[in-house]
Order: sequence, then C-alpha cells, then structure tokens
Amino acid sequence: MAKKIVSLILVCVMCLTACFVLASCGDNDFKIGVILLHDETSTYDLNFMNGVEEAVEALGMKKSQIIYKKNIPESDKAYEAARDLAESGCKIVFADSFGHEEHILRAAKEYPDVQFCHATGTMAHTANVANFHNAFASIYEGRYLAGVAAGMKLNEMIANGTAVNGTVVTAENAKIGYVGAFPYAEVISGFTSFFLGARSVCPTVTMEVKYTSSWYDETAEKSTAEELINRGCNLISQHADSMGAPAACEEKRVPNVSYNGSTVANCPNTFIVSSRIDWSVYFNYIITSVQNNKTFDTDWTGTLANGAVKLTEVNTQVAAAGTADKITEVTTKLNNGEIKVFSTSAFTVEGATLTTYMADVNSDAAFTPDTEAIANGYFHESEYRSAPYFNIIIDGITCLN
Repeated sequence: MAKKIVSLILVCVMCLTACFVLASCGDNDFKIGVILLHDETSTYDLNFMNGVEEAVEALGMKKSQIIYKKNIPESDKAYEAARDLAESGCKIVFADSFGHEEHILRAAKEYPDVQFCHATGTMAHTANVANFHNAFASIYEGRYLAGVAAGMKLNEMIANGTAVNGTVVTAENAKIGYVGAFPYAEVISGFTSFFLGARSVCPTVTMEVKYTSSWYDETAEKSTAEELINRGCNLISQHADSMGAPAACEEKRVPNVSYNGSTVANCPNTFIVSSRIDWSVYFNYIITSVQNNKTFDTDWTGTLANGAVKLTEVNTQVAAAGTADKITEVTTKLNNGEIKVFSTSAFTVEGATLTTYMADVNSDAAFTPDTEAIANGYFHESEYRSAPYFNIIIDGITCLN
C-alpha cells in the first residue's frame, strides 16, 4: 500500500512538473509585436517602447518576447509589418501611429486569431471587428496639470520682473508658444487643455501655436520654437516628438514644458515638467487578457486615476516654488470631479459660451459631426471614444498657420 502511495505521489509530481514546463514554454512562446512610426530617437515612440518593456518585465516575461518593427511609415508598409508579425507567431500586434490604423485593420481581418491593437485611432468602436482594438488616454488631464505648472512659472517671472529673450515678463505680455505637429483634434485638445491649466493660475496668459506639419522633424521643431520665442513667447511647450523645441529653449534660457518624458538631463536650466501616457498600464492589460483567454476593451481609455496619465517629477531648479504641491492639489480635484478640464465656464469661442457642440466621434471619410459633446456644463472629451475629438479654437489662443 505504501509503495502505491509513493508511486502515486511520484506520478503527481511528474504531472505537475510537466504542466509547469508546458506553461513555461507557453509563456516563452508568447510574443507581442510592436510597430513604431519612428524609433527610440523619437520621444513619442520611446515612450511606447518603455511601456511595453516595463509591462513585460512586470509580468515575468523576457524582452526577447517583444518584436519591434521600427520606422514604419503610414502606408502599406504598416500592413506588411503587421502581417509579418502575425506570421511570426505574435499573439498581439500593436501599432502606435494614427495613420497606421487602416493598414492594421486590414491585417486584423486576415488574422482573426491575433489581437491587433492601435493607439490614437478612431475606427475600432464602429468597425465591428472582434480582434481589432483602439487605445488612448485622457492625456488632456496631464496637459492641464502641466499647464498649471507653466502658469505658476509665468506668475513667478511676472512677480520677479524676469526678462526672457531681452523683454521683461509682465501680466500684459505673458504669452506661451506652442509647437504643434498637425491641426488635428489630438493636438488641439492637448494645447487647449494645457492653456486652460495655465490660465487657471495666470488669468492674463495668451498662447500662440504654430504647426510643423510633421510628428518628428527636429530642425522644424527647433526653428518653430525659436520663431515663437522671437515673437515674444515667454515659455514654450509642444506636441511634437523630437528634442528640437527643448534644445532651442535651453540655448535661449526660455522655460520649457516638454512632452512624453523628462528632458532635464539635456535641458537642466529650462525644463519644468512633462506629461505623458504610461503605456505599461495598457500593455499589462492586453497581455494578461490574451494570456488568460479573456476579452478586453474594443476602445480603451487610460486616465489619471488609473495611472495611465502621468507627470514627471518637477524640476525644482526651474519650476516656481510650490509647483509640486499645487499639482497634487489639482490632481485631487480632477480625480474627484471638482475640476472639469473642458468646463464651458472656463472658455469662450468668439466671445460666447458654448452650450452645444456636435463632435466627430464616429469618424467617416468626411469627418461628419455626429455626437453632442457638451452636457452638464462641460465638453465630454474622450468619453465617447478613446481618441480625442475636441477640435475647437478657443479665445486666447492664436494659430499662426
């Protein structure tokens, strides 16, 4: 009898060992493919790379289980990259640029057993393709907080009579310059929330925006920042992906709020703070969902509250005194709903308060407005789909091109 029990125990141990080995092999075989518009030299793409690598490490996976496709343009090359990743055994294929979307959707229809995920896109919630997903975050919350830091810096310069580019900053000439990529809703939503955050503490501030017509053009971004500085802008921010604008600010000693990560190492004299989306939250979510054979959101929106929207540490060598404490205070009010970034009481359009606005949420080729976005006194950004649809130019902001 004892021998039978020992034998039974040995069989159980062997079965458990075999299961463990099989599970380990399964984990090692799990691959995620990531399609990048640029590479790690782009702050935008680097933020995605950091996100997936942090998620993989947290889940006990190996970096070798990530397959990157870098410098993939918004063309059929994206479809070819997606197809190649699917054929290589990737269980998830992720692409990071708006113009990749139609090509990723095409691949999703051909590989129904692979989950295709896309950042900043608009089609998933209406495409009705089970294995195609969009993701973004309410980064406007982070932009608003970064704007608060910018407004506090302007107030400090006004109080101290600080000169920027040879001109003393006053309440009357407090002006932000903003380097934008394209006149898309994603960019407009971002610079508007940043401006509203700045104006919440510095009520006289205005802003000038100039587009570069590129997500990543270091030369154009730097020269655009320089032009804005020469036009009397006392602080510069951006929605563009290179170090061009921060570098211009460091050279001219103009305060800067960057995007997608800290630039303090290269710009210690001008960097204040940066907002970013922490993509590790989403990658963790989709990887664990697929590994456990669970369905996951067709259209996912990360938030400040769930950790997907973050700010870097404040550079206390440049930021105004009390900035970190103020950010903490405003963060609490955003999370509990006391502050709504796009409250209609906080802005006007051609002198009037908006009471209604039809937004293009269910996108079509003609970008037809289809959804009432204003209710309960605020514009409901990123609540009806993850990708931004706020595209209103409000009073106080001037677009130069």
